[in-house]
Amino acid sequence: MHVNRQKLKMFTSKFLIRCGIAAAPEKMLVLNCSTKLLILEKILKSHFPESLKVFGAVMNINRGNPFQKEVVLDSWPDFKVVITRRQKQTEMDNLDHYTNAYAVFYKDIRAYQQLLEEHDVINWDQVFQIQGLQNELYDVSKAVANSKQLDVKLTSFKAVHFSPISSLPDTHFLTGSSPRLTYLSVADADLLNQTWSRGGNEQCRRYIANLISCFPSVCVRDDKGKPVSWAITDQFATMCHGYTLPDHRRKGYSRLVALTLARKLQSRGFPSQGNVLDDNKASISLLKSVHAEFLPCRFHRLILTPKAFSGLIQ
Repeated sequence: MHVNRQKLKMFTSKFLIRCGIAAAPEKMLVLNCSTKLLILEKILKSHFPESLKVFGAVMNINRGNPFQKEVVLDSWPDFKVVITRRQKQTEMDNLDHYTNAYAVFYKDIRAYQQLLEEHDVINWDQVFQIQGLQNELYDVSKAVANSKQLDVKLTSFKAVHFSPISSLPDTHFLTGSSPRLTYLSVADADLLNQTWSRGGNEQCRRYIANLISCFPSVCVRDDKGKPVSWAITDQFATMCHGYTLPDHRRKGYSRLVALTLARKLQSRGFPSQGNVLDDNKASISLLKSVHAEFLPCRFHRLILTPKAFSGLIQ
């Protein structure tokens, strides 16, 4: 009987691999099949807006996977929880919580907790972040993290979605050769790192350079070619780090950049989504002026830090 069970286990494992599903211990599955990943994308779309972060990551996986992500779920096709994570062979810097990021969507919060507790889904030995648009995400993640002696820092945002933009934003005020509307280059990463409230360190500079290389961006450059207003796209297809240098504000640049990037994402089939802190009145006013939709769910970002790295993370 024992031999038969072993043969059955080996047969099941080989069958899953042939089907594009790599089996990990117990229920955890890594979904590798391109056909199944496209099916997952469609399923996630039916669970908007709560699934937006995972959906954006899966879309990127299905379009070349420039950020080297993978999908983990509890079962297929009737999953209760799906998590996107960095491919394990690409993990290098244990302090880089920008890159070491997970997106979560669940239909059953207990399934999410079980996946965290019982399986090697998360690398608990590094600093990382968890993102999602469901309220129970924080309490369950924190409970499991506390049992593993990790500190958890939560930041919560208003979640935003841009309506379809059918035409290019007005650029009549961009006269002559400058200022001009263009895109960012990796050489601009230092400036973005210095101006981002989450930045100011080497991990962030490297992360921003990677985002600029992989995903759409928009910026306005002055007569010297320096970016004065910009927005980038992150690994979850979220518009982020929208910023205008103080001396160039109240000129319409922020509106132009935001609408142009939203339209660029929409033209590629991506949902144009973003996040804004509750006390960022200027950005909220801008979003309202362009008729962006404030979603009923909130965006939660958790940064989890092992005790060994406490005090090293901003």
